Amino acid sequence: MSAAAGDDDGWMRAALAEGELGLGHTSPNPAVGCVLVKNGREMARGHHRRAGLPHAEAEALARAGSRARGCTAYVTLEPCAHHGRTPPCADALIAAGVSRVVVGCRDVHAVVAGKGMARLRRAGIEVRERVLERECRELVRGFDSIVTTGRPFVHLKLAATLDGRIAARGGESRWITGAQARGLVQLMRARAEAIMVGVGTVLADDPRLTCRIRGASSPMRVVLDPKLQTPPDARVVRGRGRALIIGSPSAPASRRRRLESAGAEVLTLRTRGEAGWGSVLVALAERGVMEVLIEGGASVAASAIVAGVVRRFSIFYNPRLMGGDGVAMVGALGVRHPQEAPRLRTLSVQSVGADLLWEGELS
Repeated sequence: MSAAAGDDDGWMRAALAEGELGLGHTSPNPAVGCVLVKNGREMARGHHRRAGLPHAEAEALARAGSRARGCTAYVTLEPCAHHGRTPPCADALIAAGVSRVVVGCRDVHAVVAGKGMARLRRAGIEVRERVLERECRELVRGFDSIVTTGRPFVHLKLAATLDGRIAARGGESRWITGAQARGLVQLMRARAEAIMVGVGTVLADDPRLTCRIRGASSPMRVVLDPKLQTPPDARVVRGRGRALIIGSPSAPASRRRRLESAGAEVLTLRTRGEAGWGSVLVALAERGVMEVLIEGGASVAASAIVAGVVRRFSIFYNPRLMGGDGVAMVGALGVRHPQEAPRLRTLSVQSVGADLLWEGELS
């Protein structure tokens, strides 16, 4: 006897937790989790680990073996129905004899898009879809963005005092938020394939821009640096993994050569305005980036907001006041009237230690 429908939300949450283990590792594929359940007991679970390795369903089925027969399979994303680097997961579920499949969200890719569930139903398997759809869609937001727009999902993270200041008058910014907030930022970094800052942040703070979670991937470090002022010995250049410095076509060739000799990739693009951001994001997509986390500074944040490319805002507020002589968290937006200000929609507000995390999107 397979799992009862009343248990579907709980088991799908387990599949989501499993799928999250693949975040940051699976590009160009989506992160997916699968849990196999029979008689209210988990038989096996699996997640997609890396492109070219078994998909979540195949990994769970291999672990379950003959126990998969009669199971309900909880899958965060519609099982594929085509041959890629691996065989179709819909066929694997049918061959294993599962009796029911619960799907979180449909695959937006045209080669799948409803075909996986249709194949399961033709084989006589009961299919229920859109269980915890919003949460499951969030898991694959980078993949969806690449498929539908050709650009990565852009996530802007800022940390400020209650009056919106990211640094004191002298430029000192460590640490505005507490340890718990900084830990959550590491999780944000773990799911992104790239972390982006402006050259001002590099010159002021010399950040590492690495993910410090054990076992997490090392995101590409991206610096928007029109004049190629990034020092060759900066930690963003010397760190483990890839470093991409994006300068303007007019930047001195000698600076480009020094950065390339230090191990960085240097790309020259026109980066102003919406068209410029489009070029940057397409370049990141070509390098396997499905989600980019922008971490500042103020001018880069303002530029991305004005260009309309930010899909998610995460702003940490610490209950302190820095005053008008502190550094604003967002640079000039050119707003002349309140009605011209970008309007945001709140998605969630939560306490993170002593800090407050507000998350939203452009409305």
